[in-house]
Amino acid sequence: MISKKMEAALNEQMGLEAYASFLYLAMAAWCDHQGLRGCTAFMRRQSDEEKDHMLRIVNYLSTVAGRAVIPAVSQPPQDYDSVRSMFEQVYAHEQKVTKSINHLVQLADEEKDYSAHHFLQWYVAEQREEEDLMRNILDRIRLIGDGSNSLYFIDKEVEAINQATAAGEGEEGVD
Repeated sequence: MISKKMEAALNEQMGLEAYASFLYLAMAAWCDHQGLRGCTAFMRRQSDEEKDHMLRIVNYLSTVAGRAVIPAVSQPPQDYDSVRSMFEQVYAHEQKVTKSINHLVQLADEEKDYSAHHFLQWYVAEQREEEDLMRNILDRIRLIGDGSNSLYFIDKEVEAINQATAAGEGEEGVD
C-alpha cells in the first residue's frame, strides 16, 4: 500500500509528464509548420515517450492500491523564436523533470517506500539519458549555427538522432 503523500507526489509527476507530452507535440506542430521534418518526427516521438512515462505512473499506482488522478494540462507555447530556443526550452524542461524525479526518490526514502524507490530508478536513468540527448542536440546546433542557412543541417542531424534512438541504438551511436 502506498502512502497518501507518495500517491499525491506521483500524481503531481504524472501532470509534469502529461505537460511534457503536450509541449513536445506543440513543438512538433511548430517544426512541421517550419518544414523541419526531422525535428517534427523527433518531437512527435518525444511526445509519445512522455505519454508512456505518464502511463507507467498510472499503472504503478494501480499495482500499489493507489489512485491515479488524471491531470488537466495547461496549453503549452505554440511559437518559438528558433530551433535553438525551442531545444533550450526542452533542455530546461528535462532538467525540471529530473529535479522532480530526484525529489520523488528522496520522498520514497523518507517514507521507507522501497517499492516506489525501485520503481523510480527507471525514471532516474531515463532522465539522465534525456538530458544527455538534449544537451547533445544543443551542442550540435551550436556547432552548426542556427541561422536560416543552417536549418537544413540541424534538421538532418536531429533526424539522424531520432532514427538512431528509435532503433534502440541510443544517442551514442550517432556521430
